[in-house]
Amino acid sequence: MVTASHRRKALSLAVFTALCATSHAYAQQAAAQAEEEEPTTLATMTVTAQKREEAMQDVPIAVTAISEQLLQDTGVRDIKDLQVLVPGMTVTSTQSEAITTARIRGIGTVGDNVGLESSVGVVIDGVYRPRNSVGFGDLGQLERIEVLKGPQGTVFGKNTSAGVINVVTRRPSYTQSAEGEVTVGNHGALGASGSYNDALGEVGAFNLYAAKRKRDGWMDVRTGNGPRKETDDYDQNFHTVRGKLLLEPSDNLDILVAGDFTSREENCCTAVQTTVGQTALIINGLTGGQGLGQVAAPFPAAGDPFARVAYSNRPTTQDIKDSGVSVEVNWDSPWFGDATLTSITAQRKWEAINGLDYDFSTADILYRNADEDESFTGFDTFSQEFRLTGATERVDWMVGAFYSDEDLDRTETYRVGAHYEPYLSVALLSIINPALGQSPTAPLFLSQASGRPFGTVFAGLGALDTYKQNAKSTALFTNNTWHATDALDITVGLRYTREKKSLVSNYSNPNGGAGCGAMLANPAQVVAALVARGLTVAQASAAAPTVVGYGCLPWANPLHNAPTRDTVQQREEKEWSGTLKAAYRWNDNVMTYGSFARGYKGGGFNLDRVQSSNGLSSGSANGIQPVLDTSFGGEFVDSYELGAKTTWLDGNLLLNATLFHQKYEDFQLNSFLGTSFVVRSIPEVTSQGLDAELMWQPKSIRGLMLQSGLMYADTKYGDNIPGCDFVGPGQTSAACPSVGALYKLQGAQMSFAPKWSGSAAITYEWDIGNLMARFNIGAKYVSKYNTGSDLDPEKMQDAYTVANARFGIGAQDQRWMLEFWGTNITDEDYVQVGFDGPLQNVSPAPNNPFNTFNAFLGAPRMYGVTLRVRY
Repeated sequence: MVTASHRRKALSLAVFTALCATSHAYAQQAAAQAEEEEPTTLATMTVTAQKREEAMQDVPIAVTAISEQLLQDTGVRDIKDLQVLVPGMTVTSTQSEAITTARIRGIGTVGDNVGLESSVGVVIDGVYRPRNSVGFGDLGQLERIEVLKGPQGTVFGKNTSAGVINVVTRRPSYTQSAEGEVTVGNHGALGASGSYNDALGEVGAFNLYAAKRKRDGWMDVRTGNGPRKETDDYDQNFHTVRGKLLLEPSDNLDILVAGDFTSREENCCTAVQTTVGQTALIINGLTGGQGLGQVAAPFPAAGDPFARVAYSNRPTTQDIKDSGVSVEVNWDSPWFGDATLTSITAQRKWEAINGLDYDFSTADILYRNADEDESFTGFDTFSQEFRLTGATERVDWMVGAFYSDEDLDRTETYRVGAHYEPYLSVALLSIINPALGQSPTAPLFLSQASGRPFGTVFAGLGALDTYKQNAKSTALFTNNTWHATDALDITVGLRYTREKKSLVSNYSNPNGGAGCGAMLANPAQVVAALVARGLTVAQASAAAPTVVGYGCLPWANPLHNAPTRDTVQQREEKEWSGTLKAAYRWNDNVMTYGSFARGYKGGGFNLDRVQSSNGLSSGSANGIQPVLDTSFGGEFVDSYELGAKTTWLDGNLLLNATLFHQKYEDFQLNSFLGTSFVVRSIPEVTSQGLDAELMWQPKSIRGLMLQSGLMYADTKYGDNIPGCDFVGPGQTSAACPSVGALYKLQGAQMSFAPKWSGSAAITYEWDIGNLMARFNIGAKYVSKYNTGSDLDPEKMQDAYTVANARFGIGAQDQRWMLEFWGTNITDEDYVQVGFDGPLQNVSPAPNNPFNTFNAFLGAPRMYGVTLRVRY
């Protein structure tokens, strides 16, 4: 279990508790100097949660809306930064920053396989992004971000079954202005950005934004004998350019053209060991004692992950390019009572290359080069949306159509290092009989079992696989609100989606898979090699399948080359989704609502080598038969909500709350089982609880603002999950002879789903002579939860709190401001994702002495100073 120190836990809890109490202290301080000035009321806040501008308090959806100023105060530049402000939302990244996953109310899709699309949609300026990872970068000048919780498929489309992150960036204005920013921070951080906005006569305006950010890595890396040279990881080095052109040739027509380009050339991501098993002794033996650092018995041993020392002899170089253009046209037509026709056309391209040390040690076992021919993921997406929106005295209506055409290319490789063969030989003998692993000739075992010379059993490029997927999606939708009375609104929405996907997979073993092939061709040789080491014939015969299984892991298994190297798969889905809502406004200050929504997330294909005991996806993952049908079906959710939105203190206090119950069918679970990623459809997942939010801007205290939220979410797997992977101890049979790697899921709380989470942010602004000062502190608390998709107890994360703070002083006209800031100011230790040590985890049973567990950590404390200037 990963735990924070008692000191840090106490400090974190104190920070979070103080946030609510601090508002009273600020109020007393500010009262003496407050001027009689009417603040802008919170009740006037608008959102586009239903793709039309509406007052947030009138929208029957659970929405967290975060303004430009609060985003700036808390240092939010991407969706990962955003999670500190939104209870019930988590964002994690794993093997690279290109693999980012957002979850809302405990629901999300593990992002290590691009074949799976997200349950949380990301929409930036009206353009749907195909994966969460495209939102992880500098989003530029933000106007606001809206987090919509629960299924939003009627209006926002498929792959929004858990919610939507709707990002709205700043539009050009007709005022000439320029802004600049320079940031210096710890870990050698240095960043600069600038923007310029101006008018083009009376019919147009434009803005330009550019940023460059660099930072050293915060993870120390032991490289062993290399060839890796970089001694730190999780560095930052990217630049971005964004531009918008607004044309308004007439009063009823506006055209917004936007373009952006981002390049990231960084090193990410190494992992640390949270639990160290006996396999570490083998790794250290091969590397002269430094494969995973100093390892002490008894096993499994608790590591010290928060020393932030990783072991990697291979580079984790990543190169990410993201670019796109979009054209949004809004025309107030003469049709249907001056209905507005909106067209959004977009073309986007996203590419990522990422090197990886699969074994996360300095042993040269398994790796991937950061080369386009060996590691590439690319999306090329065209999308077109039309909406016609209008209103009568009693009905607000919208009809629309959506089309997207996405080409996905992926190249995936596994290179076998010089230590792979001796490591696997010793590990296998140690599993069969620990005494056998102590033999000085143990490293030669697989050479003897295969009949091949030592060093040739496994070597070179083990797997070179390419995937080419095309996905076409077409949808028709409508969303309409009937004002039945002055107090009662009924909303009905419906969406029809037709999706076609085709995949061509090419599997190849450039090194021929000689070791696996030899053992499959002559299994008697395997038995003889075991007998030669002292096992009886019966014992050797029983152990031989284990040897062959490990000798024919996916990257070493030449059976994937037969019967044909090209595998073609196709699937088509035609699905309905929709919503029904009733909202009743009791008076100007209280609105309650009830809603039902049917959400849908498209099916797809597992873009990875998959093998099982019987060649079917439903078979046990312990087998070696290639699975040619890697498809999985769509995911569905029925969601029920009861909510209230209330306004107090003349519009300066908002208190909103929602009770929710969500039931998912065929939930798409992607799990790493130590040697490969498998996709399983879980028949039932439920998420239910309470989501509450408070915003307070005291009328009598100028400059004070409090925003806070609380979520309780009980998110669980169903009790009966079929399949060999879910068979627990005492439930094995002839069809499922061993305990399944995912047996802990039955009826359990879902991974990455804390039952409690809360956030709070306080901002206070006041005058100091001719200057102005501004202070913000924000924090998020989450209760304990499991960070692994298989719910191993070793992957539990204790409750923790992350707090950010910022203090600025500058000119009252905002021409300049100097800000001192810190993120994770208590230096809280926490894990993003826990996972089985690749090839270092032999059993799903807790506390197995062989098992090693790894983790990707959350970022440590960062601090610095920022100078902003504005003209």
